[in-house]
Amino acid sequence: MKRLFWLAVGVAVGVVVVRKLSQRADSFTPQGLAEAVQSLGKQIKAFGEEVRAGMESREDELRDALALGDAHPNGHSGLDSDAAARLHRNPDAQWREGN
Repeated sequence: MKRLFWLAVGVAVGVVVVRKLSQRADSFTPQGLAEAVQSLGKQIKAFGEEVRAGMESREDELRDALALGDAHPNGHSGLDSDAAARLHRNPDAQWREGN
């Protein structure tokens, strides 16, 4: 009876190992490699989009802190004289237009 039990355990382990090895071998076929490369490309694209969104958010924060607006009286975007004076007096404060 013991021998029959161990034979069944050996067969079960053998089946599991063969299935895992077959799955692993399928990942090295041209189709499997193409899927892996496609997945990597999607991940890189998503990472780039997240970085871009973070950069835009930080740029907006910096523009607000330095009172840089899109519409400026003299026609260009830049730090106005009042905001520059406030920033010079207290560089650690977060100044916004109108403060």
